[in-house]
Amino acid sequence: MPQLDLTPDQLLTTTRAVRKRLDLSRAVEPGMVKECIEIAVQAPSGSNSQQWHFVVVTDAEKRKGLAELYRKSFSQYRTSATESLEKLKASKPDLAQVQQRVASSADYLAEHLHEVPVHVIPCIRGRLEGASSHEQAGVWGSILPAVWSFMLAARARGLGTAWTTLHLAYEKEAAALLGVPFEKITQTSLIPVAYTLGTDFKAGSRQPLEKIIHWNNW
Repeated sequence: MPQLDLTPDQLLTTTRAVRKRLDLSRAVEPGMVKECIEIAVQAPSGSNSQQWHFVVVTDAEKRKGLAELYRKSFSQYRTSATESLEKLKASKPDLAQVQQRVASSADYLAEHLHEVPVHVIPCIRGRLEGASSHEQAGVWGSILPAVWSFMLAARARGLGTAWTTLHLAYEKEAAALLGVPFEKITQTSLIPVAYTLGTDFKAGSRQPLEKIIHWNNW
């Protein structure tokens, strides 16, 4: 598949969470998704166990069902986020402006999620309920690199993605909708996938490194 002319550093620094710039009118070829997953599963996993699965949802009714679960969770999240934003406006107005844009973007995705042509739900074998922190770390460390590789591969091919988790509040309902064996398989996220409106993305604003790097001691 054709790829954008990006250096490795450009790819790593311009793979953004895309919401408003997802092209909802253009279909994504199944071969494109498959190619991205083929790259994703080259990522490392604990003990090379490769316990990952990827549920690719293109059926309109199933995407609608997932979006309804997402919106149920989003409505609760949005209430809390709005309260936090109001407090931030009083203490850090510049940061509040940034978060206001993020909130607007999140609102848009929640409203239009059912229109996104592909939903990818990365899963991993096993359940995490009752697992210790180090056990959970091992499981997440066995799926997160693969999902990020998927998102990078998508960006390189002109596709936009975003890591979302809100539907997991209704994971059991989503499992029933998709035929996922809930007792054996954990859904880790829902990745909307679509071509982007334009391919020029910039690096995001981040904290100065001196605030987050700790040499030898905290």
